[in-house]
Amino acid sequence: MARRRSLRPEEQELWAAVARSTHAMHARARPKDVPSATETAPVPDPNPLPPEPLPRFRLGEKAGAARPHDLAPAPGASLKAQPLQMDAKSFARMTRGKLAPEARIDLHGMTLAEAHPELIRFILNAQSAGMRLVLVITGKGKQREDHGPIPQRMGALRHQVPHWLRMAPMAQAILQVSEAHLRHGGGGAYYVYLRRFR
Repeated sequence: MARRRSLRPEEQELWAAVARSTHAMHARARPKDVPSATETAPVPDPNPLPPEPLPRFRLGEKAGAARPHDLAPAPGASLKAQPLQMDAKSFARMTRGKLAPEARIDLHGMTLAEAHPELIRFILNAQSAGMRLVLVITGKGKQREDHGPIPQRMGALRHQVPHWLRMAPMAQAILQVSEAHLRHGGGGAYYVYLRRFR
């Protein structure tokens, strides 16, 4: 049997607040020395703020702009928000597709478990070979039927690769990551600009 420990002061405060907010499910005789929940309940504010009125809507009117259901930004949007670590001129040439990648890896058809070690090996080998710009092809993902209540992301590799590139051991080898130009795969590929090997 587990030993009981005493409550810390902040836990006692929390427990007291919970105990004050409870109400008996069934009316029954209560010992005289125990106060009822209504005796200890806080008095409600006599002048509560009125709820905000809903905007007027007429039948046949168009509703406001629909909110997207995607909870996280697309990988390309989060990459654009990152600070520039490399030379601005080279970065502009790279994003316009003017710099040719020195090597490429295609992760199409691989599972996440297969792709991660392949990507690590490729990035570290490319850096040790003195390469500066490599291309990582992930594909855009296949549209699948979604039967669950939680929407499934399309393109697991496309979303996971930028995250892996920010983690050890690859992070120390990488200077900049950007979505590829259309001639090199667009949203289904990433340029990875490597640091010089020392």
